[in-house]
Order: sequence, then structure tokens, then C-alpha cells
Amino acid sequence: MAAAAVRARSLVVGGGIAGVTCAEQLSLQFPDDVIYLLTAAPLVKAVTNVRQVSRALEEFDVEEQTSAALQSQFPNIRVVHSALKELKADQQVVVTEDGTCYQYDQLCVCTGARPRLIVEGNPYVLGIRDTDSARTFQQHLTRARRVMVVGNGGIALELVYEMEGCEVIWAIKDKSIGNTFFDAGAAEFLIPQLKSEKPPTSLTCKRMKYTTEGGSGQQDGGIGSALGPDWHEGIDLKAAQEILRSVHIEAECEVHRILLHQEFKGLKISALSVPGSEKDGATSDPADWPVYAELTNGRIYGCDIIISATGVVPNVEPFIGGNNFDLGEDGGLCVDDHMRTSVKNVYAAGDVCTAGWPPSPHWQQMRLWTQARQMGCYAAKCMTAERQGETVQMDFCFELFTHVTKFFNYKVILLGKYNAQGLGADHELLLRCTPGREYVKVVLHGGRMMGAVLIGDTDLEETFENLILNGMDLSAYGEDLLDPNIDIEDYFD
Repeated sequence: MAAAAVRARSLVVGGGIAGVTCAEQLSLQFPDDVIYLLTAAPLVKAVTNVRQVSRALEEFDVEEQTSAALQSQFPNIRVVHSALKELKADQQVVVTEDGTCYQYDQLCVCTGARPRLIVEGNPYVLGIRDTDSARTFQQHLTRARRVMVVGNGGIALELVYEMEGCEVIWAIKDKSIGNTFFDAGAAEFLIPQLKSEKPPTSLTCKRMKYTTEGGSGQQDGGIGSALGPDWHEGIDLKAAQEILRSVHIEAECEVHRILLHQEFKGLKISALSVPGSEKDGATSDPADWPVYAELTNGRIYGCDIIISATGVVPNVEPFIGGNNFDLGEDGGLCVDDHMRTSVKNVYAAGDVCTAGWPPSPHWQQMRLWTQARQMGCYAAKCMTAERQGETVQMDFCFELFTHVTKFFNYKVILLGKYNAQGLGADHELLLRCTPGREYVKVVLHGGRMMGAVLIGDTDLEETFENLILNGMDLSAYGEDLLDPNIDIEDYFD
């Protein structure tokens, strides 16, 4: 086997944001080496047009590229289109599905995560995580009269807002929408957008076709890439009916069971028409549906498709068999503050890993495209330092959690402990809201700013970032901190 093995000093598994970023950085550090990038997908995901919004906050576009396009820009990257079959960590060998063995000095695992489906194997329950699954959903949507979306994260938020031409039932386990990102006040600010007509999409999408690891339906370990911001700009999310947007929210509930058409008919029970409950005056639904969902609040709805958007599971299976990896509580490959796993010479980055170091007071891990890029870049720096016998300081990006995205046609910026994560009950919130324009929330703890949510074009992100990192005692300023008549940029200059 050793004679047939391909020698790869640096091997990266995963053609998404983390993997491609890592391979690009290694390519620049070791121009005389061949950097092998292993992916089962026909396209890889490259970051382009990076724009520094502030010291810690950046925006960028993501493009699906052919391996030839990536290799033309980085000639020493060799993209190998084959799924990973086995890792033999004791021999430092990766075996692909086509039987090729790669003998590595350093390996970085960037295989992302897959949707956590509410039920497996049901043809009417779809998870949306990669390009392929998004296109499959689009095909189903063209014939759909009613869609149920289950979940309350980023994909669910975008789907519910973007879908047109069908009824949408949105089942969330929380009291308000977007609980992953927002508090109830921000949710109330956004809700009117669901009932208003969508503006025409006249602007070019900045991050069109953003995904992180797939596109062929078979990714490294069999899973495609996570979708990122503006992924919906590349596909048509309009159903066949000529109706206005119709969204009904079922809060504080989950899916109890899913019934196919024949199962439902055999139970002699009835489903509801939209909108929602008997007290709303809803009547039994006379239509026949291919699938029915019974919620934990007792209500039953028929629909054409159920979208499961209830989180992800790190895609670790191809690596843990026979290898002594430590896993995090969420099932990811646990990494230290240099992105090293518990297995010698194996690093990990992006959605597949779990940060195992004590985080800074203003940072937390979330499986988002921004962190995939940051981790991929930092993993390459750590791998380089290890090979060169040098030390490397942890990247500044891990000092402050930052994320910029777009929900319901609003720019959204999240900073630090934006939802008071881990701060206990003695934190303070300052709010400023102009309906239809902006929503600003500041999280204070001990008089110091710990986080912020900025919805709309507030232009406060750089000032708030500095206030969080400087740790200035803001107690004396009180409500003036968010007074729109005060230019706080000059205030703290």
C-alpha cells in the first residue's frame, strides 16, 4: 500500500469555505508544495470580494467555482474529486472511494455538517443544506400549494420570507421567530415584513450561490455544503399559485409525528385549514395532501412538502471509526486553540469541529459561513507554524463574535454576546426601534457593553465594536447611549 500511496505533505478534506480557505492559505505559505484538496463535489466554494467593515467585521462574496478555476489561481493546489472512504490515522493515510491512498504529513478535516432531519427517509421531508438539496426543494416548490417549515434558524428565516405563491406554515419551538439570532423585540420588528409585499430584487446579490461543501449530492463523507447568505438569490422560490404571501406561525411547538396520506386517512382524524386553530375560526381542511404533520399543540396540517430546518450534525463519521478522536458535546471534532484535534497531525476547521478552548468573554462558536472562513484561515496558519517550528498567536477574530447577514430584506449585524449568552440575569438591555427602519439592541453587563444587535442601516457597528473591545464603563451615559440625536461616534472619539 505504501508504494501506491500518493505523497501529500498537506491534505485538506472538504471543498467548502473552510476547506478552500485553508488550502489557499497553505498554497501561499508553501508555494513549492502540492496542496491536495479532496472533495466529492464537482464545484468548490471560494471567497471573493472581501470587504473589511471594521477591524473584526467583514463581508464577502462566495462563488461556486470549478476545480480548474481554483487551480488556475493557485497552481500548486491539486483538487481531487473523490469521496473519503477511510482515515487510518495511525498510518497517516486517507483512503478515497476510488481506492487511492494519500500519505499525509498534516491533514485538515473540513467536511462541514448535515441537516438534522426531524424524520429520516420520508420523501416529503427535505433538509436544505447544500446546493443540490436547495435545487431539489425548488423542483418540489414549483408544484406546491402549501409548505411547512420546521425550525427557527437562518435557513428557516430566509425560506419563509423568500417563498411566494403558496401557503406557508412555520412551526417554531420558541415564543418568537429567529430565536437563534434575535430577541422577542427584534422579532416583532421583523414580523410586519412577512405581511408586506416583497420589494423587487433589483440589486445584484453580493454572495450569490454561497455554499460550503457540496453540489453533487455526494460530498466528503456523503454530505453537501452548508448554504450561506443570499443562497436563495440563485434559485426561483416561487410556487405555482397566484396568491399573495401567506405565512402562518405556530409558536412553542414541535412536530409530534408525520403521516403519509394513507396513514392519515386510516386514522379518521381531521386536519386544519390555514390559519391555524379553532379559536381563529379555522375549519377542517377538505383538501387531500401527500403528507400531514401533527404538532405537539395537537394541530394537524396537510402540506405538499415539509422543510426540516432544525439545526445540523457535524459530519464526522468517515473519520471516527477506529481513530481516537475527542468529540465535543455537539458531536464535532474537538479542537484546541491551534485547531488541532486529539489525533496527531490532524486539524479540523469549520462546521465539523467544536472549539475546545476557553472562549474570550465576547466570542462563541456558531456554525456560520463567517466562522468557517476564519477557522479555515487560522488552521492553515497553525499548520504552517507547526511545520516551521514557530509559534502563532490566536487570530483576533476569536476575540469578538461578529456576523453580518440579511434577513427580511434588512441588513443584520451581530456583535459579541448579542443575546446575552451566558451573562446570567443581571445584564441590562438598551433598545432603540424605529418601525420599518432600524432596531438597535445593546447588551450591558456591569456597565460594560458585551454585545449588540443592529438591524437596518444603523452605521453603529464600528463604534459598538470598539466599545465592546475597550471594555469602557458606560454606566454614566445611560439611555443617552442610544439617543438618535447624539452622534455617539464623536461622543466616544
